[in-house]
Amino acid sequence: MANVKIYRNMARLDNIDIFYRDTKTQGPAILCLHGRWGRGETWTDFMQHYGEKYRVIAPDQRGHGLSDKPISKYTAEEMAGDMIALLNFLGLDFVIVVGHSMGGQVAAYLTAFHPGYVKALAILDKSAAGPDKRNPLPLDQMKPIDPLTKDWPLPFASLTEAQDFLKQETESKLSYDYFMSSLVETIEGYQMMFSSQAMAANLASYQNWFHLLLEFKCPVLLLRARKGEAVPDEDFLKMQSLIGDCMAREVSNPDHNVHLGNKEEFYGYFDEFLQKIG
Repeated sequence: MANVKIYRNMARLDNIDIFYRDTKTQGPAILCLHGRWGRGETWTDFMQHYGEKYRVIAPDQRGHGLSDKPISKYTAEEMAGDMIALLNFLGLDFVIVVGHSMGGQVAAYLTAFHPGYVKALAILDKSAAGPDKRNPLPLDQMKPIDPLTKDWPLPFASLTEAQDFLKQETESKLSYDYFMSSLVETIEGYQMMFSSQAMAANLASYQNWFHLLLEFKCPVLLLRARKGEAVPDEDFLKMQSLIGDCMAREVSNPDHNVHLGNKEEFYGYFDEFLQKIG
């Protein structure tokens, strides 16, 4: 596998600035959407793996990484709209969309509401289950407290303190790396690059999206971690039953980061999906 250069740029969109990584290579375009608390950086290996034959783009979604973090509700519709604006900025008419965890939900909304832009969709370790209704509180009444990190001793006084804490707090080396990629040094100490308001609002706006699966007109890959907790059997089977053109697979590694837990196995399934869509 040759070393593929990854370009880093800021897209100045109408309502938000979105930072993105781009191989700028020839071939069909793949848009990669990271999970909550993550960054486009988590797709680096994927970009290297497919960058010779595909143009691979991995943005930091709003509220994350180097992208803008406006005060908003961070709904999946809003975040999908950002990606449509990014595709228009890049002059891309359609893409293969790959979304991991929260990114899988955003990818699903993008596909359901903007089907003309999506040639194929891959949802990685994300269930469509959730509350039937969103948090009804107005934005100005929502507390900007991220339930995951609210008790973390932020900012960390040193890099060593941050590393020691995250090693204890995370459940695997991949999870540790995931959060370390969002760690940044500031004048006050070491902070996380995601916005707590964004995380809290996104969680509050989350709701069941099984109904969207009926709207998909393109081929879909559902991929989950075997014995993982993110996509229970009942949800996995229900999602398959609602999608017209569905390829469902499991990776043997139980880690939620299914595209990184067993790369050879993951790329084998993803290659199969790429061959299927042509």
